[in-house]
Amino acid sequence: MKRVQKFAVDVTLDPKTAHPDLILSDDRKQVQVKGKTDWALGVTRESVNRKGDITWSPEDGYWTISLTDENEYEALAGPPVVLSLKSDPQKVGVFVDYEEGLVSFYDVEAAALIYSFTGCSFKKKLLPFFSPEYNEGIFSSPLTITPVGVH
Repeated sequence: MKRVQKFAVDVTLDPKTAHPDLILSDDRKQVQVKGKTDWALGVTRESVNRKGDITWSPEDGYWTISLTDENEYEALAGPPVVLSLKSDPQKVGVFVDYEEGLVSFYDVEAAALIYSFTGCSFKKKLLPFFSPEYNEGIFSSPLTITPVGVH
């Protein structure tokens, strides 16, 4: 976690590129998703296709994990990889190492690795990716971007 903190960058969401169904907070650090039990988050290439049928996989420029059906976590790595987590993460940290070709997801509060994509090739800029999905359910708080080191 100290390595992750050393290379922290500040991230804000751009309302011009966010999906029109996403409601961004004034500080552009929160995506309001109250009532949702399904979501995906991660990073994506700046140049990815954002229209029509999209497959969230590294081959298509997406490195993401998701929650589906309230309690099923997956890494969307071509064929999805089912993740067995000891607890539901409340804060997920995303770490990208361009030189090593690595995208790692951490449960911030448990200081535990959730999943790592390895052997990735990043030739261009990566952007944060959030999808609160569309089905109904219970999700008590928004997806929030917080600085590294803040719990």
